[in-house]
Amino acid sequence: MLTAQTHSGTIFSLGKEYNKETLMFIRKNEKFFCPACGERVSLKLGTQRIYHFAHRSGTVCREFYEGETIYHMKGKLQLYQWLERQRIPVELEYYDSIIKQRPDILFLYDGKKYALEYQCSPITEEIFKKRTEAYRQQNYIPLWIQGSKHLKTKRNSVFSLSNFDYFFFRKTEESQLILPSYCPEEKQFKILSSVYPYSIKNAVANITYHSLENTKLEEVLAPQINNYFSFAKWSKEMERFTLNWSLHPSPELHRFLREIYIHNLNLYLLPPEIGLPVRHSLFIQTPAIIWQTYLFLDVLLNKTLYELVNLKEVERNYSKRIMNNEIIIRNIPQITNEKSFHAVKEYLFQLEKLGILIKKTETVFQLQTKISVPKSNREKEERRNEFHQKYKTILETINEI
Repeated sequence: MLTAQTHSGTIFSLGKEYNKETLMFIRKNEKFFCPACGERVSLKLGTQRIYHFAHRSGTVCREFYEGETIYHMKGKLQLYQWLERQRIPVELEYYDSIIKQRPDILFLYDGKKYALEYQCSPITEEIFKKRTEAYRQQNYIPLWIQGSKHLKTKRNSVFSLSNFDYFFFRKTEESQLILPSYCPEEKQFKILSSVYPYSIKNAVANITYHSLENTKLEEVLAPQINNYFSFAKWSKEMERFTLNWSLHPSPELHRFLREIYIHNLNLYLLPPEIGLPVRHSLFIQTPAIIWQTYLFLDVLLNKTLYELVNLKEVERNYSKRIMNNEIIIRNIPQITNEKSFHAVKEYLFQLEKLGILIKKTETVFQLQTKISVPKSNREKEERRNEFHQKYKTILETINEI
């Protein structure tokens, strides 16, 4: 840890840029204590790690704080000094005795209190939620920033995201969904946006880089988002995913394949209108190709031309699939007011743009064109090429829905 309490009760912070000689003199003449547990701590001034305070063996906090890595300590120290340079009122490792929590950084901005947690090691969803809720109870705005080492890039615009990664998604005031991270080694923020998962772990997304030196706090709280989306890229990744998925099938896939087989469907011959990207798809853990196929089977397949499609009917079937664990929703702890069904409605709006549906009222659509299922690989290829040429521009404006 980087702060400690002196014998007189004042807080001593290593966030200030002391030289080693000064710290050696202070260490010789001062005793330090942990603000949380009250136990003695030692000021470490070695060459292998950054200067820090360490609990002695057998103390209450030792197990928690001694797990801090150099990466984590460097990051929160840099973020603290970054805020201080902007003349933002800021405290390093402030201990709130009411909720018994110690955010990495506490700061005041635009009349609001923020509790910044720079998280570099995995924690459970339960702990994440508990800390977040405790901050909110104290009228702090939680600002979780992930250590960038957890952000795994698979290839250009494709990222591998774990359940832990999804904890860090937050909504900006402009309703953009972003994942902020920071790398102390590169001294830059990396902000993921426009995230469209095509499998449980993988997503097409945009990433922007912001150097610490040239970035202001407002640019992290409300960054300028790159909304560009390549439908061609999405389609390529969907094809790659479907092929790999079929070669290494999961129990989830076996269940899905059995059902579509009953309906005389083939994984490789699904129509191009199934498996489309939608903005809020990250709230559904089940791959888009599965949940959209279920919607097709449950609602659209047996509808006659011009028959009505009621949102209540769609939601009833969707909820049933969830209850049967055929569709798994993804909880994002910092965005609790969003419903996964929002993604389903967005998909219906996509079908409206494609001329499949016509919106009659806020809750009722009418089937305008039947979705036809290809009967051969050749027909599928022809349908797909025609679909891409005709609707590519429409499908690349999904952020405007």
